[in-house]
Amino acid sequence: MARVRHHEPMEPTDVLVIDAHTVRRLLPMAECIEVVAEALGALARDRAINPLRSILGLPFGGSALAVMPGAQVEPATFGVKVISVFPQNREAGMESHQGVVLLFEAEHGRPVAIVDASEVTALRTAAVSGAATRALARPDADDLAILGSGTQARTHLEAMLAVRPVRRVRAWSPTRSRLAGFAAEATERHGIAVEAVAEPRDAVEGASLVCTVSGAAAPIVRGEWLASGCHVNAVGSAMPTARELDGEAVRRSRLIVDRRESAMHESGDILLAIAEGAIGPDHLAGELGEVLIGALPGRTDADQVTLFKSLGLAVEDVATARAVYEAAMATGAGTKVRLA
Repeated sequence: MARVRHHEPMEPTDVLVIDAHTVRRLLPMAECIEVVAEALGALARDRAINPLRSILGLPFGGSALAVMPGAQVEPATFGVKVISVFPQNREAGMESHQGVVLLFEAEHGRPVAIVDASEVTALRTAAVSGAATRALARPDADDLAILGSGTQARTHLEAMLAVRPVRRVRAWSPTRSRLAGFAAEATERHGIAVEAVAEPRDAVEGASLVCTVSGAAAPIVRGEWLASGCHVNAVGSAMPTARELDGEAVRRSRLIVDRRESAMHESGDILLAIAEGAIGPDHLAGELGEVLIGALPGRTDADQVTLFKSLGLAVEDVATARAVYEAAMATGAGTKVRLA
C-alpha cells in the first residue's frame, strides 16, 4: 500500500496593516511615478491583468462600492482594491473614497498586507498623471491650471512639480472656502504662489499644463480655451454620464488613455463626445503604457494639444501597495495582525 504523505503545516499568516500616514511616509511621489509607469508598461506588454472594475450602486444617497482586482507577472503580484464612494463625505470633511487594498503573495496565495486605499488612490492617481505629463507634455511646460481643490488637487500639484519646471499655478473650484484653503496650504508647502481664480477659464487660458480633478458632471473646460501645445490630464470624471471636458477639447487633442477597454466603457469625456459627433471611436490614439514602452508616439509636434484621460486601474493600486508593503517590511513599519 502506498504511503500517504502528510505535508507539514504552513507557518501562521501575518498580515501587515498599513495606514494612510505610513503610505505617505514610505512612498514619495517621485518614486510612485516610477512604480506606476512600470506597471502600465507591463500592461502594455501583456504582462499584467486588469479587468473592468465591478461597481455596485448602493441605496445610500448616490454612493457605490467598487471592486478592482489586478495582477502583474513580474514582480509576481496580485491583489484587489475594495472601495466605497460616498460623495457626500466631502461635506463632512472626509475622503469620498474609503476602503482597502488587499495584497497577496504569489507562491501560496496568502494575504500579506491590508493597505489604506484612500491614500493609495490619492498617490497613484497623481503619479500616473505625472508619468503621462512626463511622456506627453512639452519639456518647457511651466504654467499649471488645477481645476478642483480636494485631495487630488494636492497630490497633482506635487506630481506636476516632480516632472516639470512649474513657475505659475492657477486654481479654481466651485467651493470658494476649500479653494482658498488649498491655495494657502499649497503655497506654504511648496513655496510657489498658487493663485485662486474666479472662473475655470481664468485658470485654463494660457496654461501649458491643465489638471482637471473636480467632481463636475458637466464640462468645466472648453476646447477653445486650450492653448496651443498644452497638455491636459483629465482625472475627475469616471462615469459614462459625467464629463469635465467638452467635445471640442477632446476633438482638438491627441487622446491617450490608461486602458482602452475602461475608456470605452466608463469615460463620459470620451463617450459623450462620440455621442454628440465631436469625435469618432478611432480618435483614441492609444494607451499610456504603449507610449511609455516606445510602441506608440506620444506628442508628435510642439503645437499639438495632448490629452491623457485617466480612469484609474487596479494594476496601479496593486503596484503601489506592493511598493509600500516592501518599504514597510524593510523599515519595520505597519502593524502585524495574525489571521491564522
